[in-house]
Amino acid sequence: MKTSMQFNLLMASALCCATLFGGPVGAQSAAAPAPTVAATPIPADATWTVAPENLLVVDTNKGRILVGLDPRLAPQSVERIRTLADRGFYDGLTWHRVMAGFMAQTGDPLGNGAGSSDLPDVPGEFQFRRGRDAGFVTVPESGAGTRGIMGFVPLQTQPDAQMMFNADGRTDAIGLFCTGIAGMARNTDPNSANSQFFLTLAESANLNGTYTPFGRVLVGQEVVAALKVGPEAANGRVTDPDVMTRVRTAAAMPEAERPSVQVMDVAHPAYAALVTERRTARGTRFTICDALPPAQLVGG
Repeated sequence: MKTSMQFNLLMASALCCATLFGGPVGAQSAAAPAPTVAATPIPADATWTVAPENLLVVDTNKGRILVGLDPRLAPQSVERIRTLADRGFYDGLTWHRVMAGFMAQTGDPLGNGAGSSDLPDVPGEFQFRRGRDAGFVTVPESGAGTRGIMGFVPLQTQPDAQMMFNADGRTDAIGLFCTGIAGMARNTDPNSANSQFFLTLAESANLNGTYTPFGRVLVGQEVVAALKVGPEAANGRVTDPDVMTRVRTAAAMPEAERPSVQVMDVAHPAYAALVTERRTARGTRFTICDALPPAQLVGG
């Protein structure tokens, strides 16, 4: 199928997370990941506001989902999502494939996993070049290699010291698929992404480096979790799916209707304190997915 993610291939390539795909929803972790939205207000001096062009407003029959877009991760994919959203392409499309403990997929005008837009396919953007100006903050003891947060997304990257050996003064990095990460769907061709995308329902490490992450659910992960699930035997195909009623970037909405989202600044001491608290609570189970900075809705 043109842009349907291939579940069987994913299972075959899973190196460390087979329980995410083969077991029940709660089987992958002894404790739930940290919530996306702040349980208490973030201190005013510890936040930054997501730019309207980088906030995707996804209205569904189950509620609203606000997805932060980061063009540094995947510039062509972010531009595709913005273009189609503001064209009204996604309005009325279904969540045609939803798999418990894995992801919810949408963006297919045919509703069967085989459809796409009239625009050319987008190449895979599985890694990018990170510079010192990216605002990356390392989170120690959060997994293999150098891991941390850039803005609101988790990364695995080479250390800053590696930059001095590279002509462009940058180093390689990949976005990591924690709960709530938005990714481009594709078929077995790595350069076949087009209009379909998915939102993860659990940490999905076997997607790292092989699917394109382009953002993260900042508000409304509970709405994603409430979407109708398809049977495993049908590869998650939903027979009576939920619907996206309207999808726009906040920048394309009238200012009076435009929501605004603030994210905790990972350079602020409040974030360091939050990570310490979560590391203490999780112990040896602590990963980068426990260190996602919280976000809060402040308007709309």
